[in-house]
Amino acid sequence: MSDDSFIREVEEELRSDQLKKFWNRFKYLIIGGAVGLVVATAGTIFWNDYQESVAGESGDKFVEAVELSNDGKIDEAIAMLEALSKDGVGEYPALAKIRLAAEFARKGEARQAIEAYDTIANDTSFNETLRSVARLRSGLLLVDHGSFDEVSDRLEQMAGAGLNFRHSAREGMGLSAWKEKKYKDAHKWFSEIAADFEAPNGTRGRADVMLQLLAGKGITSAPESENQEATEGDG
Repeated sequence: MSDDSFIREVEEELRSDQLKKFWNRFKYLIIGGAVGLVVATAGTIFWNDYQESVAGESGDKFVEAVELSNDGKIDEAIAMLEALSKDGVGEYPALAKIRLAAEFARKGEARQAIEAYDTIANDTSFNETLRSVARLRSGLLLVDHGSFDEVSDRLEQMAGAGLNFRHSAREGMGLSAWKEKKYKDAHKWFSEIAADFEAPNGTRGRADVMLQLLAGKGITSAPESENQEATEGDG
């Protein structure tokens, strides 16, 4: 046997001996770790399945509540939605709260609905889109049940160029301004709708009607100072 072969054989025996010692010393930790990994993986799968199951139950309850509402059983729908808003999973608590606010509005309890929408809009734990929907609905309810300042607090931040709900927000701002005879403010918001080619046809059509009504009151696109200068020049 050559020296190289002898050295390799000795190294292999040493490695084997070290491996046996290592296994004897740490085998329970290794086995425990492997078992722990299996248990953790199984637990994760079980938890995901459980979450999906619970989410499915929440979805079923939400649909049932909507059906109760559509059947005119509003009080029963409200009771189910209130429970879902507390015990549901995923987005269903927020959806339940939004629907709950809508049910209050259907019952004529506008202020309670507005408070419910505002609670959602100010809750940072909810999805931003849901919060925006709640803020929009609160503002639109306030067109009939609040002041222009209250509407502005909720809708003006949503009326900027490129924002998803700008068309409805602008219309709400315009109608609230019209209601309080803030005709210049109303003209501003309806003009923004009319100039936005992405505005839905129905929204733009209503804006055009409002602009015609405002024109009948002498409110045009030109600032008041320009109108006066034009009148003096004609004279």
